[in-house]
Amino acid sequence: MIFLSLFITFFGIGIFGFGGGYGMLSLIQTETVVRHSWISSAEFANIVAISQMTPGPIGINAATYCGYTAIHNAGFGNTLAIAGSCIATFALVLPSFILMILISRMFMKYMHTVVIQSIFAGLRPVVVGLLAAATLLLCNKENFGSMHTDPWTFWVSVSLFVATFVGTQYVKINPIHMILCAAFAGLILLY
Repeated sequence: MIFLSLFITFFGIGIFGFGGGYGMLSLIQTETVVRHSWISSAEFANIVAISQMTPGPIGINAATYCGYTAIHNAGFGNTLAIAGSCIATFALVLPSFILMILISRMFMKYMHTVVIQSIFAGLRPVVVGLLAAATLLLCNKENFGSMHTDPWTFWVSVSLFVATFVGTQYVKINPIHMILCAAFAGLILLY
């Protein structure tokens, strides 16, 4: 049944989703788009965009939207799609909740030991790798267009990407202002 499969999938993502929500995006995409084919790559790109714009952690928002979309795409109605949304969100959060309850006291006691510090030193590159994978997975034709079929859209998208990166990283423009400017430029240039 798709509901049980949805729970198991997002529970597994919750267990191995080191690095927070952005680190989870590549895992969520692999499971929902590639492995189970519950949603399309274009739908996932839209889910990521919506998850970034709504308040809250991006991983939890993405799980909520993926759960809804997966159940809706399976042919169920809105009520069951909302249930799928709740199942995916609960399953994603449950491992962290359990883990934090179990280790919070021990972690505070042993936080400064060599073993714990070594574990965190080993996890840091994994987190960077998951973030890089999420970034590279989003550099696709659904987000940038194709240079061969629509060069105008491709080059406008690449220009907006570079301008946003330079604006936030080097010029230190507020990311909210960059999002609004990019949305306005996209509206004008791509409409």
